[in-house]
Amino acid sequence: MGIHLKHKKLNIALMKTKNLLLVILVAMGSSVVTVSAFKYFSGKSFSSTKEFGVEPTNVRFTNYKAGNSDHYLASSSDFTTAAALTTPTVVHINTSYTPKQQNNNLNYDPFRDFFGNDFWNFRMDPYGGGKPKESSGSGVIISDDGYIVTNNHVIEDGDKITVILNNKKEYPATVIGTDPSTDLALIKVDAGDLPFISFGNSDSTKVGEWVLAVGNPFNLESTVTAGIISAKGRNINILKDKGSIESFIQTDAAVNPGNSGGALVNLRGELIGINSAIATPTGSFAGYSFAVPVNIVKKIVNDLVKFGVVQRGYLGVSITNINEELAKKYEINTLEGVYVDAVNDGSAAAEAGIKSGDVITAINNVRVKSTSELQEQVSRYRPNDEISVTVLRGDKEKSLTTRLKNIDGETTIVKKDQVSSFASLGADFQNITNEEKKKLGINGGVKIAKLYDGKLAKNTDIRDGFIITKIDNKPVNNVDELKTALQNKAGQGVMIEGTYPNYSGTYFYAFRM
Repeated sequence: MGIHLKHKKLNIALMKTKNLLLVILVAMGSSVVTVSAFKYFSGKSFSSTKEFGVEPTNVRFTNYKAGNSDHYLASSSDFTTAAALTTPTVVHINTSYTPKQQNNNLNYDPFRDFFGNDFWNFRMDPYGGGKPKESSGSGVIISDDGYIVTNNHVIEDGDKITVILNNKKEYPATVIGTDPSTDLALIKVDAGDLPFISFGNSDSTKVGEWVLAVGNPFNLESTVTAGIISAKGRNINILKDKGSIESFIQTDAAVNPGNSGGALVNLRGELIGINSAIATPTGSFAGYSFAVPVNIVKKIVNDLVKFGVVQRGYLGVSITNINEELAKKYEINTLEGVYVDAVNDGSAAAEAGIKSGDVITAINNVRVKSTSELQEQVSRYRPNDEISVTVLRGDKEKSLTTRLKNIDGETTIVKKDQVSSFASLGADFQNITNEEKKKLGINGGVKIAKLYDGKLAKNTDIRDGFIITKIDNKPVNNVDELKTALQNKAGQGVMIEGTYPNYSGTYFYAFRM
């Protein structure tokens, strides 16, 4: 009995020892598993973040300033960072107009206004024809002292421009300058310490990249939509101004009337374009929108601030896109590049040695595959800037150097008063020939070879082919005399007198410069 009790006590002691060892072993095993798991999952986490090029210690809150090289890159499905950065910098613009009497255009077609030129129209605002008493759009603050970039068509001909910030504060705005050829305008409000957007690089954007469109569609303030870049270098033939530059970024981010002038940004919240137009059969978004690339915006803004007018360099060539039919006709061994139809005498292209029949393949070593890409590259330079032009002539490529010229064929900077008094008319002018003088019985005159979207087309019913013989009852015999007659007329009324080659009688047109 005593022996049995001793064995029982011993067994109990052994059992306690075994349990204690088991607990210790389990604890040790759990620790090993915990440490291993921590190392395993931590390793996965570090590997994952390194794939985005960011160390864990560099993670930032969403109030960072875009442009920092060490900032957190949002994942491809996260738009919150870009939206938070952009919305405070996008403003609402209200523009008021003095109602103008509608012109009775001799070429008026009521069916065109009803059906449109095509079923698919490219529109920049919902009004189509004449301006209403008021309209609204968007703009983007680009400096803390109140400079704002928007579309020209948002503020064009406006009598009063009001800017409403994201915080509801309102300011009157003044126009610093406009550029109808790119549909851009620069305005300014008298305010300081404003939130402003950072410029990105539209050249580095890629088709398929996520983007956000931020603006005020239908007067709905601070609206953000998402999409991808669908195409680049898109020409949609919406700008009718002489020398227009169309190389739009095409996206499927929803843009509607009121978005014009708003921001197109990447996922870092950097500005890559100014939303300008939509493709639509109805006037509302139907799948595609178009933005002016920010690298064009930078050039236009810099020119308007420094000179008050855009300084555009011209090559002086007539160009066309290359397709298979053209390549076969002229025995061209490529489908990329831009075919030179003609070279203007005395132009920058002529001085460089560019010839009709050449194929331009690059500007300053940047490859160009279409007319819109060529125009975009050249538009980044000013008169007297030296550029290299790569051309394919036969089977050989050669690099030619030239200095760009202004619209008047000179290398000098264009002054603001020169543009406001002549180029803004929106027309190509030609001296009439001796045969035309004899046929019409006049001593001289200036023919309107082609009208664009300028003051003549907007404010008169004048048509292509009209021959100007007098300005304010004073004879004009050639283009130089026409320039002189209009040189100091900014803000004044002008009376044009002349005739049409195929119609008898004298015609008069009045407008304000």
